[in-house]
Amino acid sequence: MPEEINRVVADHLSALLLCPTDTAVRNLATEGITRGVHHVGDVMYDSVLFNVALAEKSSGVLARLGLGHKSFYLATVHRAENTDDPRRLAGILEALRRVRLPVVLPLHPRTRKTLGAGPDRVGEHVRVIDPVPYLDMLMLEKNARLILTDSGGVQKEAYWFGVPCVTLREETEWVELVEEGCNRIVGADPDAIDRAVAAFEATGVSLPPKRRADLYGDGRSAEKVLALLVGGAEETCGG
Repeated sequence: MPEEINRVVADHLSALLLCPTDTAVRNLATEGITRGVHHVGDVMYDSVLFNVALAEKSSGVLARLGLGHKSFYLATVHRAENTDDPRRLAGILEALRRVRLPVVLPLHPRTRKTLGAGPDRVGEHVRVIDPVPYLDMLMLEKNARLILTDSGGVQKEAYWFGVPCVTLREETEWVELVEEGCNRIVGADPDAIDRAVAAFEATGVSLPPKRRADLYGDGRSAEKVLALLVGGAEETCGG
């Protein structure tokens, strides 16, 4: 991905590298970087644990949309590689039309602009809604039967909520999710999307029972980051 160039440059300029996963640590070692590297976990997991508790109390998105637990698929499509390529977007929309359960599609402004005045193109059982606030999105993710997305963050949130994920891209930053069997990379091919959905449905849309629970830390990553930052600052100042 284009942003990977910036990441590699940042790797080589940094004195302190705080990694969310074992995979990230190995990637740095492959770049020849081992000094100043710490595996702290993912602060996004900390955020989800904190905010989902708030969402449970304050979000009424399921009631507003008339949705039941595990009664719908959730889809998000926003990356330029999908929204700016008519063939890829058409393939994804075709796949959404084929699935049997209702699909909730919070429509990103980029995608809405591409569709123009025709969001009805997505199919009768695909419910197009405006983008939702973060807490509402967490509740949609947690209660979805399956998630189809091209978002990096949503892939991880699906994992934390125990929801199978079908990724509408050719690659992912979060390869450990694929290795664990929780995420299937399908691109924009409607047949490949069909097969991935069917494969998860064949398991009752349950994730592999032996998946690791600590891929992204223990939910206390921010504390570890802060300790390392404070420690580094004290060392620099001679404290």
